[in-house]
Amino acid sequence: MLDIRLATEADRDVIWNIFRVVAAPGDTYAFDPHMSREAALAYWFRPDTRTYAAEQDREVVGTYILRPNQPALGSHIANAAFMVAPRARGLGVGRKMGEHCLSEARRLGFRAMQFNFVVSTNEAAIRLWKQLGFEIVGTLPGAFRHSEKGYVDVHIMFRSLIED
Repeated sequence: MLDIRLATEADRDVIWNIFRVVAAPGDTYAFDPHMSREAALAYWFRPDTRTYAAEQDREVVGTYILRPNQPALGSHIANAAFMVAPRARGLGVGRKMGEHCLSEARRLGFRAMQFNFVVSTNEAAIRLWKQLGFEIVGTLPGAFRHSEKGYVDVHIMFRSLIED
């Protein structure tokens, strides 16, 4: 059973540990692989951001953030980012957080969700987002400097949250 809830101050250490391990390889996020704890947590817990923790058997195994993609006149479009602890990958944590995030975004009144920077080599994420109704609406050639593959494309993915 996975419980997804708003993160608290008590979750900061475990979220930092997940963030550090996910960002360090330099293969899925544009974050500096050597980003400091303070900078990472300042980003993940920004004032305009809702930060969530996914807990299984009283252990945080994933985290996601939800925020407006743009300020003011673009604030009706949500943006989100997801990280799953390596030991919990392949267990459906990412899917459950994605489903929860879409529900939360609707509940909060967002009309759509946009991912601005999905690395093209992150095939598992692209497959999941497509299964959850996202489409690739644009591609930025060579926009990500992958730690092993060099310059690779980045996709912009979008999904409406308005019910038909």
